[in-house]
Amino acid sequence: MSRVFFDTNLFIFFVEDRGERHTRVMSILERMSERRDELLTSTMTLAEVLVKPLAVGDTAWADRYEKLLDTPGVSVLPFDRSCARAYARLRKDRTLKPPDAMQLACASNARCDLFITDDDRLSRKIVPGIHFTTSLDRAFV
Repeated sequence: MSRVFFDTNLFIFFVEDRGERHTRVMSILERMSERRDELLTSTMTLAEVLVKPLAVGDTAWADRYEKLLDTPGVSVLPFDRSCARAYARLRKDRTLKPPDAMQLACASNARCDLFITDDDRLSRKIVPGIHFTTSLDRAFV
């Protein structure tokens, strides 16, 4: 069993995309289920996925995300004091945007085995507390 952190973009592909990225996320989730892996994300993911639905006033769309992230088997990690310290260490790297650093800090604090993102720039980062970071295309779950 592994602890796998999904970056925000994977949840967006799951809900909004019906193409290749959606299929890839689905296959990873199926494999994770077979292996009994734990799916993690953070409260930053909830904040980010709600922006567009709330901007257009689509409460049903927002509710889909709320329910997805409240599903048994999905753990939404808080951004707490220890994450804040990890965030501060990560932000020394000025190439990291604040939301990305928050995601990586939460994953690091949770001691994730794998951090999956569609942001190729993030997939190359080496972060203490995360065993592997990878892109959606290269995920080896």
